[in-house]
Amino acid sequence: MQRRTFLKTTAAALAAPSLAASADGPGRYPSRPITLIVAYVAGGSTDQRARQLARFMASALGQPVIVENRPGANGNIGTDAVARAEPDGYTIGMGNLAPLAVNPALYRKTSFDPITQLSLIALIERGPLMLMVPAESSYRTVADLLEGGRRKPGGLSYGSSGTGSAHHLSGELLRSMTKTDLVHIPYKGGAAAVVALMGNQLDFVFEPMYSAMPSMKSGRLRALAITSEHRSPVAPGIPTMAEAGLPGFHIENWQGLIGPAGMPPATVQVLNATLNRALADRDIRAQMLAQGNEIGGGSPEQFAAFVKTESERWRAVIAANGIQPE
Repeated sequence: MQRRTFLKTTAAALAAPSLAASADGPGRYPSRPITLIVAYVAGGSTDQRARQLARFMASALGQPVIVENRPGANGNIGTDAVARAEPDGYTIGMGNLAPLAVNPALYRKTSFDPITQLSLIALIERGPLMLMVPAESSYRTVADLLEGGRRKPGGLSYGSSGTGSAHHLSGELLRSMTKTDLVHIPYKGGAAAVVALMGNQLDFVFEPMYSAMPSMKSGRLRALAITSEHRSPVAPGIPTMAEAGLPGFHIENWQGLIGPAGMPPATVQVLNATLNRALADRDIRAQMLAQGNEIGGGSPEQFAAFVKTESERWRAVIAANGIQPE
C-alpha cells in the first residue's frame, strides 16, 4: 500500500534565499511539489531517514516534498518507479545497497540499470553491521563462533531480512572468507530475525548497528564484532572483523539520493547542493552519528563511482558463492 506524507514549508523558509533560483531560469526548479519514492515499507529505517530529509528539503527548496512508499522485490519496485519517471526532477528516490549494487547481479533480469537509467545525486550515509549472538551464547569471540561452526553438525545458522540484504551478504562474505558451513534462514524483515536470535533459534545475525545497539545495551544480545573498517566511536569496545582475525572483511549498508537518468544538470546540482546542506544540519548529523552511521555527501560523480565499485564487489561475491534469489 502506498503511503504519502505531505511536508509543508514554513513561511520563514519560503522567505529565505532558495537554491532553486539557480535552475531552469524563468521556470525555475522546483515550481511544484516533489515526490520522494522510498522502495521499502513505511516506518523502516530508510523511510524514517527519507522523511527527515524531506522536511529539510521542503524548507530549503520552498516546495512540499511528498514521501511515497513503494516496497517490494528487495527494493526493485520503488527503484524502477524512479527510473521510469519523467526526468524533470519532480520524482526522485532513496537509492539503497540492494537495488543499486546487489540486485542487478542477483536477479537474472532487472527492469533498470542503476548506472545508465538513474541519476546518482549524492550518497546520504553508510552504516556498519554488528555480528550479534544471544547473550547466553558460549561464543564470546569471532574465533569461538568459527570454531563452533566447525564442530556443529550441519553448520551454524544465521538469519537475515531476505536474500540480497546486507544481513545476508555479510553471512555470505563470512562463509566465503572462512569456508565455514553456514545455513542462511531468511525472514520477513530484520526484526523477525533478531527475535529468532533472542529465542536461541539462530546462532548469529549480522544486524545494522542502529538497531543492534538497543538489544546490546539491554543485555539481550552480545556483539562480537563490527563490519566497519575502524571501530565505532559509539561502541569503541567492539572490535572490527579485521581485528577479530578476518582482514579485508568490510561491509556497510548505505543509501543515497537518486533520480531518473536525463535530468537537467542544473536540477541535479540543486538537489545535490540541498542534500549536502541537509547533511551539514546539526540535528540531522547528530542523529546519524548517534546511530553509528558515517555521513555521506559529496558530488554526483563521487556517488556514481562509489556505486560502481560496490556493484563490482558484490557481483564477485554473488558469483563466487552461487547466491540465488529465494
